[in-house]
Amino acid sequence: MRGLRIAFNYLRIEIMNEFQYRANLFIQVLQTFIALATGLIGLGLIFTQTSELGGWSKPELLAVMGIFVMMGGVIRAAIQPNMERLMEDIQEGTLDFALTKPADAQLFVSVREFRLWQLVDVVTGMIVIIVALVQLSLPVNIWTLLGFVTALIMGAVMLYCFWLIITSTAFWFVRINEIADLFTGLYAAGRWPVDIYPNWLRYGLTFLVPVAFAVTVPAEALTGRLTLQTWLGALALTMLLFALARTVWVIGLRNYSGASA
Repeated sequence: MRGLRIAFNYLRIEIMNEFQYRANLFIQVLQTFIALATGLIGLGLIFTQTSELGGWSKPELLAVMGIFVMMGGVIRAAIQPNMERLMEDIQEGTLDFALTKPADAQLFVSVREFRLWQLVDVVTGMIVIIVALVQLSLPVNIWTLLGFVTALIMGAVMLYCFWLIITSTAFWFVRINEIADLFTGLYAAGRWPVDIYPNWLRYGLTFLVPVAFAVTVPAEALTGRLTLQTWLGALALTMLLFALARTVWVIGLRNYSGASA
């Protein structure tokens, strides 16, 4: 309960801070519109030459794009800002301020930052998903929704764990900014289903960088492609990554020398 109160208080404070710069909302809307328009143009050009891509129809790929946009908003709103601040705190030795708080340090460093206007991407992604579902004309039952929501949650948790593992390497290495930037480039590959990529890239986007579980698996749930085996595999990988991220974090803290050291 204490952790939930801390997360809520920081969320409230960050939202208040964001409302001080409302012009950022219009900038974010413009950026989202340009990115979405570019993606839709690319999708349209592809389907002028073919009727499907890797077994995925145009409405199904539209659903993938919607999830990609929505999950990207979640990353930039809640995950990336906290991990970038954590990286700076480790490098500058100011993590002491977080470690002295009466709460779990990992939870604390994971909820300090929130970019409200990035939720424009989340809302836009949801609208694109709804349009895709209308075009697909598929029945959406409780099991489809349950599979989709749980797949989204597991995908978000996996991305958070991956970011935390990468960021925690700052306890040992100085220049890891490039590694974090590399993730941004790799995540862009999630705009398309991993099925269309060569095997080596497909496995990399599935097990090394969990883009497949963050985007493709939720899309499979919406389009009726998700199997119980895949869902259970996603659950197992989520628990494994969470345990690994926690372990790397705890070991990293033992090697931390802050401003008070």
